[in-house]
Amino acid sequence: MFTGIIEEIGRVRAVRHGARSAVLQIAADKIMDDLAVGDSVAVGGVCLTVTELWPGAFAADVMPETLSRSNLGGLVPGSRVNLERALAADGRFGGHIVSGHIDGVGRVQSVRRDGNALWYEIAVPAELLRYIVAKGSVALDGVSLTVARVSGEGFAVSVIPHTAAATTLAERQPGDTVNIECDILAKYVEKLLAPAETENRGLTLEFLRENGF
Repeated sequence: MFTGIIEEIGRVRAVRHGARSAVLQIAADKIMDDLAVGDSVAVGGVCLTVTELWPGAFAADVMPETLSRSNLGGLVPGSRVNLERALAADGRFGGHIVSGHIDGVGRVQSVRRDGNALWYEIAVPAELLRYIVAKGSVALDGVSLTVARVSGEGFAVSVIPHTAAATTLAERQPGDTVNIECDILAKYVEKLLAPAETENRGLTLEFLRENGF
């Protein structure tokens, strides 16, 4: 599990493409301190497993499902990516619950400055927008952000200078894609409210009344 608080920006050192998969080699500094083979690292918001280590770099496999749902397939040597190690049990929970399981990609519609903040308008598919609510949480390329407003086509976030400088968000321009991870709580609530396959009923007012609520 991650929190969406980026630790550093890494740089893609090499990309080895397979028929439908890929292997990434990523140069890093801070996160290498205690990294081990088998550890989880969020790369651009995508949870990947470390498969090899070198001084100042690590490798990770990217499977077909991940390539189809994220923007990792567009990475090339020199690309910069947000990096975060999995949350330690004694760590501070500074962002929100981020699993590293990308729901899909959004597209930057506009970027504008408002005082010391940057506003990003993000267009997303309807199947993702249903999980995004004003003042709720969303992860963009692994960065934990608060949704400022929602429209019929997407949503907007306001990014403070520190977050822009410490992540790759400052590099995003209209037309760029970003990895989207919706708040996992919304997806669990939807599942609970959906009719159960075996009983053809979900979490309804009738069910609550029958069980003393």
